[in-house]
Amino acid sequence: MNHPDKQIKSYVLRQGRLTRAQQNALDNHWNDYGIDADGVMLDLGSLFGNTAPVTLEIGFGNGDSLIEQAKLHPENNYIGIEVHTPGVGHCLHRIQQEGLNNIKVMRHDATLVLNQQIPDDSLQCVQLFFPDPWHKRRHHKRRILQQDFADSIHRKLLNGGLFHMATDWEHYADHMRSEMDTNDKFSFYSDNRGERPLTKFEARGIRLGHGVWDLIYKKI
Repeated sequence: MNHPDKQIKSYVLRQGRLTRAQQNALDNHWNDYGIDADGVMLDLGSLFGNTAPVTLEIGFGNGDSLIEQAKLHPENNYIGIEVHTPGVGHCLHRIQQEGLNNIKVMRHDATLVLNQQIPDDSLQCVQLFFPDPWHKRRHHKRRILQQDFADSIHRKLLNGGLFHMATDWEHYADHMRSEMDTNDKFSFYSDNRGERPLTKFEARGIRLGHGVWDLIYKKI
C-alpha cells in the first residue's frame, strides 16, 4: 500500500543494547529531565523555571557535547532531541551525575517536535551536529537539512538567532551551504566552530586527518 503523505525519515532506528546505567537512568530520571513527546506546545519558562536563553540540539548522540555546553554555560538552558534510546539513557545518566538543572531531553523525531511542541520565536540557537549525510545520491532526499526543515528552524528561532551545523563529510557541507544560501530567511554568520565542544568521535577523526566543517547562519 502506498502512503503519499508518509514522512521520509532522516534516520534509521538502531536501538542497540542498553547498559544497566542507561536503563536505570531511563527508569528513574526521565521524570526529572525528560520531556514527553505528547504533541503539547511547551512553555519553556515553566519547563526550566526561568527565562534564560534556550538552545535546542537535534540528534545529540550520546549527549556528551550537550552536557559540556550546559556545564560551561549554566546561564543558558538546553533541550536535546535524539531518537536512539541508548544515547538518551546515557545523556540522562550524565545529567544526573553532573547535577545539572539546565538540560531537558526528548526521545522522538525532531521534525515532529519542532512543528508540534517548540513555540515559534523561542530559541536562541539550534544545533545540528554531524547528522547522517546519506552518502548515496538516491538517499539524498533523506537528509534532514532540506528547505522545509530550514524554514521550520527559522520559525522557532528568535530574531537574530543562530542555526549552527557541523559535519565531517565535505560533500554534505556543500549541501548545507547550498540549502542555506538559497534560503532568504537566513544570512551567513560564521564558519568557525566557536565554543562547540570537541567530541571523542570528532577528536579521533581529526587525528586520522579527517576534516570538519562548521556552518552558522543567522535568522533575518
